[in-house]
Amino acid sequence: MPRGGPDAPRWDRWFETSRVEYLDRPDTPDEGRRVLRGLDRFQRLTLGYRSFCRLTLQQVRGVATPEILELGAGLGGLARRLVDRHPTARVTVSDVDPGVVGALRRGPLGAHPRVTPVVLDATAIDAPDGAFDVAVLTMSLHHLSPPGVVALLGEGTRVARRLLIIDGWRHPAYLAVAPLLWLTGGRPHVHDGLISLRRLYGAPALHALAGAGAAAVTVRTRFVPPGYLVAVATRDADGRRTADDGAHGRRSADAGPHDRQTATGCPDDRQTADDGPHDRRDADGDTRDRCTPDGAPPPPLSPGLLP
Repeated sequence: MPRGGPDAPRWDRWFETSRVEYLDRPDTPDEGRRVLRGLDRFQRLTLGYRSFCRLTLQQVRGVATPEILELGAGLGGLARRLVDRHPTARVTVSDVDPGVVGALRRGPLGAHPRVTPVVLDATAIDAPDGAFDVAVLTMSLHHLSPPGVVALLGEGTRVARRLLIIDGWRHPAYLAVAPLLWLTGGRPHVHDGLISLRRLYGAPALHALAGAGAAAVTVRTRFVPPGYLVAVATRDADGRRTADDGAHGRRSADAGPHDRQTATGCPDDRQTADDGPHDRRDADGDTRDRCTPDGAPPPPLSPGLLP
C-alpha cells in the first residue's frame, strides 16, 4: 500500500521512496549514531520534546501515578522531560537497539528512580496486557513497514490503554527543512531526514492499516502545528474484530461530530466558552493543538518538523 494511503494521488506515489536510512542499516553504525545526535539537537532546538511531552501527558490526565511506555526512545529526550514535568510518572523507556538502551542505562535516566530502560520491539512488546496507561512512539512510525504498523497498533493497544503516535505530516513542502537538518546533524542527518519525509505515512494509510489487523483498533488522527501527524489508537471493549467492522475500525457510540477517525478530526478537544477560536491553553500556559478544517491544505512550512 502507498504511504499516502490506498487512494493516494499520483504525485504522492511519485514522492515516495524505497531508499533506506542509515538508522535502519546495520552496516552504517557511525552514521546512525550521528543521526541520533542530530535528531536530539533538532528536537531540542525546535521544542519538539516540549510538544511531545505535552501531548503525552494529555493522555494521562487524572491518573495519579501514570505508567508510560516510550517506544523507540533514541537518546531519551522525551523520557527526561516526562519525569521532569510530572512528579509521579513512571516511564519505561525502550528501544529495539541494545546499544541504544545500554547508553540510556549508563546515563542519567538509568539512575533515575522512576525510569526503567529496557530493550523492546515495538511490534512484539514483551509486557502483559494493560500494563501501561499510555504507550507513545514519536517520529519513528515511518521506519516500520505496513505489516509492522499493523503489529504496532495491535501490540501498543494491548499493553496500554492508549497508544499515542506522533510523526511528521506527509507533504513535500517540508523538504525545505533540509538546511536545518544540515546545521543539526550534517550530511548523515540530511540523508536520513529527506528519506524520512518521503516515507512518512499519511492519515488515510494509518486508518487503512488499523483496519487490517486481527484486533478491533480505533484510530483518531489530526494535524498538529507546525507539522505533526498525531494519532491516538485504542482497542474496542471486546478487543476482537467482527464481520460488520469497517475497514477503518469502529467509531465509539459517544463520538461527537468533532471526534472522528479522519485526518482532520479533533478528538478530545472540545472548545470551552472562554477559549478563542484557535487558542486553548493548558494549565502550564502551552497553547493546545489546533485542527485544520476539512479538506484544508497544511499550513505554511515551519522548522518544527522532525523527519
